[in-house]
Amino acid sequence: MGAMSGLSADERRLWIDFVAMRRQLDRALAEQLQRDGSLSSADFDILITLFEAPNRRLRAGALADLLGWEKSRVSHQVTRMSSRGLLERVECEDDARGSWISLTADGRRAVLKVMRGHFAEIRRLFFDALTPEQLAAVSGISQSVLHAIQPPVCDEVRRGA
Repeated sequence: MGAMSGLSADERRLWIDFVAMRRQLDRALAEQLQRDGSLSSADFDILITLFEAPNRRLRAGALADLLGWEKSRVSHQVTRMSSRGLLERVECEDDARGSWISLTADGRRAVLKVMRGHFAEIRRLFFDALTPEQLAAVSGISQSVLHAIQPPVCDEVRRGA
């Protein structure tokens, strides 16, 4: 099977373990968000991105780029969150075709409500489970894989340059 799959038995096992870890970590973090604030992971991703943005707002295209989502996914998610009062769309004064996605006061309260618990859960499940050497290895591995996936120009978008 190894020759047919292009992966050795050890590589397949490593990949299976990695995917299982990632899924279970995502699930545990999603459960914490739901439990503490009735938010989905997608809700939190948008809220925290806007919370950290200048003036707590971004153009829809910039939000999509930062999240690595399709624009249609952002649009649908923003519509759902707007109906719950967490976000608002504000027409762009200098570009009639575009709009700003802004965090509302309720959105700010929602992200603040879950933020401390969410980051504590990340610390408990990820950072505290690894040694400093393992964390350094994960950082290097993450950068290598991101570089293989994305052209370096995307690094500037992720860093907010």
